[in-house]
Amino acid sequence: MYLTLIILPLLGSIVSGFFGRKIGVTGAHIITCGSVIITTLLAIVAFFEVGFNNIPVTISIARWVDVESLYVLWNFRFDALTVSMLIPVLIVSSLVHIYSISYMSHDPHNQRFFSYLSLFTFMMIILVTGSNYLIMFVGWEGVGVCSYLLVNFWFTRIAANQSSISALLTNRVGDCLLTVGMFAILWSFGNIDYGTVFALAPFYNENIITIIGICLLIGATAKSSQVGLHIWLPQAMEGPTPVSALIHAATMVTAGVYLLMRSSPLIEYSSTVLLLCLWLGAITTVFSSLIGLFQQDIKKVIAYSTMSQLGMMVIAIGLSSYNLALFHLVNHAFYKALLFLGAGSVIHAVADNQDFRKYGGLREYLPLTYSVMLIASLSLVAVPFMTGFYSKDFILESSYGQFQLSGTIIYFVATIGAMFTTLYSAKVLYLTFLANPNGPLVNYKHASEGDLFLTTPLIILSIFSIFFGYMTKDIFIGLGSGFFADNSIFIHPSHEIMLDTEFAVPTFFKLLPFVFTVSLSIISVLLSEFLPKSLINFKFSKLGYNIFSFFNQRFYIELFYNKYIVEGVLKLGGQTTQSLDKGSVELVGPYGLEKGLLSLSNSLGKLSTGVITTYALYVLIGLIFYISLLYFSYNDNNLLILVIFTLFALLNTNLSSK
Repeated sequence: MYLTLIILPLLGSIVSGFFGRKIGVTGAHIITCGSVIITTLLAIVAFFEVGFNNIPVTISIARWVDVESLYVLWNFRFDALTVSMLIPVLIVSSLVHIYSISYMSHDPHNQRFFSYLSLFTFMMIILVTGSNYLIMFVGWEGVGVCSYLLVNFWFTRIAANQSSISALLTNRVGDCLLTVGMFAILWSFGNIDYGTVFALAPFYNENIITIIGICLLIGATAKSSQVGLHIWLPQAMEGPTPVSALIHAATMVTAGVYLLMRSSPLIEYSSTVLLLCLWLGAITTVFSSLIGLFQQDIKKVIAYSTMSQLGMMVIAIGLSSYNLALFHLVNHAFYKALLFLGAGSVIHAVADNQDFRKYGGLREYLPLTYSVMLIASLSLVAVPFMTGFYSKDFILESSYGQFQLSGTIIYFVATIGAMFTTLYSAKVLYLTFLANPNGPLVNYKHASEGDLFLTTPLIILSIFSIFFGYMTKDIFIGLGSGFFADNSIFIHPSHEIMLDTEFAVPTFFKLLPFVFTVSLSIISVLLSEFLPKSLINFKFSKLGYNIFSFFNQRFYIELFYNKYIVEGVLKLGGQTTQSLDKGSVELVGPYGLEKGLLSLSNSLGKLSTGVITTYALYVLIGLIFYISLLYFSYNDNNLLILVIFTLFALLNTNLSSK
């Protein structure tokens, strides 16, 4: 069963990709969707079997690397963390497959698209189920390549080309450091198998663990788009909407968080890495929330929202609450996929326009889409008793419940981030569905809900977005839960803060984020409804203009990258080309060595005179030279060098005179 779970999406991808013309569009739909849905059902069975019974399953397939001390097997391990990750990955993937049947129905390259989708799902399963860092890295690189193919699906668009290359190159930075981390693990532990490394971790020097942890954290920063290596995520919105929902909701962007959760027995022994995670997550949350507030593209707002929630997960990792990070990851997957697919439904209805300033009044035309996006937004802003509330609020409370200075500061920083999250969620809903119609008339003439394939995933995800958090909170973060008894997640006893969070945090601090978010959203709606002129006047004042331009330019981070890093690299490349390729290489190669050899061969050619006495002289000179060579090499090397130098000088003058 477990092997079937891994291999089915790959088979679907191969059939759709290589035999697409034979099976046709409908055949590709049936095979890829069928294989992913069967995989999802198997994953649900695995969740109950492995998770609730605490019976980890390991599958050995073959040997991979067997060199002296390094012994790596193709092993796949299913434990509580793996099956928990497979649930959101496969449920969202199968729903995206179904959604794409309708969304991509007019595209001529349907088979290729579905092949990429299934390949992406397969790579994600490899990443999650691998039992050592090397197999995890295969999946890690695989999802990177598949994201390039999917974002660049409409390859005739220059923007899609640029975005996919940007995503690939930014991820390469993180991958480079991740490989360094893997080499460091191999060098210090002598193995890269999870079990071996984690068993040895407590006995190692903290400095070594810190170096490895920082390398893994930078790898996770690129994949999970934390501040610094985040620029690819909003650009990747150039791909089709189902791609955005698949990559940026449950799968690729959560791979970095998964890596940190999987490495919990390692990074628990480095307080530096935990502190870095805490601050990195907090800065990301506020940073992306602020930028998201000033975006005008509906998909980019949701992309920055994803980045903000990933920051929350990294905060949970910094607090050593790995089970809480996993809980938020799973919850976030459902409501974020719902937001993306809802946005896709809106874009589909208004003739592929993504600028929500040209929306407005769509509630009458798209009642179902409005309902599901409202549910997803309420879950995102952590309205009590929605899915997002159970994990997001608990992360905020946990940061205060750590009862350390850094934790308390992070609590207030993350609360500010949560406030801005509410603002942009309200902005998207208000400008899309509730404001006065601002778009061209042609958009509204054809605006209507999609067919069954488009709406069914939305309804299923909305059910998850309402009930999933309530149903599973005791499994993931319940005080008496034995779900992670198989040690797939390790929390050091001195870092355990669940009890303090539950019983020691004052009620005031538990209610503060909710009060802030509700009051801020009410104020924002009232401002835009009743005092729009004051807002416009502020925007046109000098201070307002500078603030808006600063946030619109995304804190000038991309400007800084382009001006100082990209330009610097290009200039260095130009100088290198000039000095190496055009200079020394040409001097050695075509212009230096070639010319020298040609002139030498010409000179040697001129020695052939056709007179036999001249040839006899050459033989005599050669014989004398050979005997003198033997004589001098035995007696005096310096004299030998002098003789050779004299001969060359004579030969040179002879040739030049000719």
